[in-house]
Amino acid sequence: MLSDAPLVAFVASRDLDVSHAFYAGVLGLERVEASAYANLYRTGGAGLRVTRTEAPAVEHTVAGWTVADIEAAVGELTSRGVAFRRYDTLDQTEAGVWTAPSAARIAWFEDPDGNTLSLTEPPPA
Repeated sequence: MLSDAPLVAFVASRDLDVSHAFYAGVLGLERVEASAYANLYRTGGAGLRVTRTEAPAVEHTVAGWTVADIEAAVGELTSRGVAFRRYDTLDQTEAGVWTAPSAARIAWFEDPDGNTLSLTEPPPA
């Protein structure tokens, strides 16, 4: 039933204007809906709803993107001011990219509210 329905992910925000500057201005997502309660962005055929709330950010990854070239994506976002997270327990490259046991390559960063977001380059075929 839901396998054909478009997915919408939700991310919490304390300030929609600050979030919009990040999601549209830094990440380059197109805002397709705006209200006093949420902004909806189109991303790769899915939706990302950034919702105004006072809820605290969570530590786990809340949303992520699959990219073909993680080094290029990390480089582009770094040039736009995004700082990639470093974890003491993971063997990451200088840019912050970790290679998972599956050979997928992953990097994490935060939005202005401290929500963890990720980029993943799938393992080679």
